[in-house]
Amino acid sequence: CEAMRAPKLPGPALPLLILVLLLPPPGSAGGPAPFDPTWESLDARQLPAWFDKAKFGIFIHWGVFSVPSFGSEWFWWYWQKEKIPAYVDFMKNNYPPDFTYEDFGPLFTAKFFDANQWADILQASGAKYVVLTSKHHEGFTLWGSEYSWNWNAVDVGPKRDIIKELAVAVRNRTDLRFGLYYSLFEWFHPPLFLEDESSLFQKRQYPVSKMLPELYELVNKYQPEVLWADGDGGAPDTYWKSLDFLAWLYNESPVRDTVVTNDRWGAGSICKHGGYYTCSDRYNPGHLLPHKWENCMTIDKFSWGYRRNAGISDYLTIEELVKQLVQTVSCGGNLLMNIGPTQDGTISAIFKERLKQMGIWLKVNGEAIYETYAWRSQNDTVTPDVWYTSKPKDKLVYAMFLKWPISGQLFLAQPKATLGATKVKLLGHGQPLHWTPLKENGIKVDLPQLTIHQMPCQWGWALALTNVT
Repeated sequence: CEAMRAPKLPGPALPLLILVLLLPPPGSAGGPAPFDPTWESLDARQLPAWFDKAKFGIFIHWGVFSVPSFGSEWFWWYWQKEKIPAYVDFMKNNYPPDFTYEDFGPLFTAKFFDANQWADILQASGAKYVVLTSKHHEGFTLWGSEYSWNWNAVDVGPKRDIIKELAVAVRNRTDLRFGLYYSLFEWFHPPLFLEDESSLFQKRQYPVSKMLPELYELVNKYQPEVLWADGDGGAPDTYWKSLDFLAWLYNESPVRDTVVTNDRWGAGSICKHGGYYTCSDRYNPGHLLPHKWENCMTIDKFSWGYRRNAGISDYLTIEELVKQLVQTVSCGGNLLMNIGPTQDGTISAIFKERLKQMGIWLKVNGEAIYETYAWRSQNDTVTPDVWYTSKPKDKLVYAMFLKWPISGQLFLAQPKATLGATKVKLLGHGQPLHWTPLKENGIKVDLPQLTIHQMPCQWGWALALTNVT
């Protein structure tokens, strides 16, 4: 870290005391003390504030697996390694007998990929960050990686730098932060990873000659503000040299002040070490956690990549997605919601509709989501499907409810209200609502009598409660 080096002094060496006085104190304008390559030091790094404020991001799984677009983005593994009959039969029935997975590469055309259109769709969703798969377990990179010869989007298939195009569009046209997913391991990397694996990871050919140089290239070239690691291949962080890389990322990289990372940096690190915790795919504990976390989940219940064989009931409804967002944010998490584009670069109508619906809902209720904090209670104990967030500085508590009561009265057991001081409003409606205290604890709110066309939104609503404890 340049700021922490002693300045070069002219002439003879100055006394030590003068030298010490010339050095900036830790945490001054010279920058914070550098992070050591130990979990103790790296885990102590404060998460950049923008991430907790953002609350909602979009995950994009796109790669060669989008060509077969059958079953799962794990297609290659299920077909070649596990030999699952459905995958074997799919290949037998649709492709010549000598067809290899690598033959899908040139068919990954991305011919309709329009980064500006994608950026506009993302902006309309209300999301505040996006994470694109720069390389999944298949090893195909969406940029012209110098370390992935003839198995990258510039040499094969699109013949375009997908990451650059999307990064530029997102930064020019939206207020989203741009992030990248990167799989540490590759299923069938010949021969380096497989050789290392057979040595029980005593050899380190693959991380030294492939994964680490690629990660440094990715960060320096595209400056992602989210770096979403995945796929440890059963190898510990010592094999991946993750700690050295993260120390560089936090101390010296071009994104050192704003980058956030997750917890998938080697076997045993998940839900224990790193920036924010993901713990598992589709992780949604339903209660408050002491550490910042993220619920990464999919609109398609069964796959991260696009599937041609998905049925309509395989996609989560907008009501289910709003519930995921509300629950997750109330419990201190961020929601990272995944879509899978097609091999030609289009986002299918069902994904577009869900993203647009999320944006419509957040336009009305975003005040109860963005830049909020977990409250003392996450959900209500009397009325089910009521979830709370707060803005302590503004003396605001938000009660988000997913079912409009038939009686027109909403019973909330958690807020302690004060007559004359507490005010209640419905977001998107704006008029003060009448409320009365309940005998024991809480309040009863008289909701406005609205026709379906007068409703501020569908799928869930939010009350803003001022001056409650």
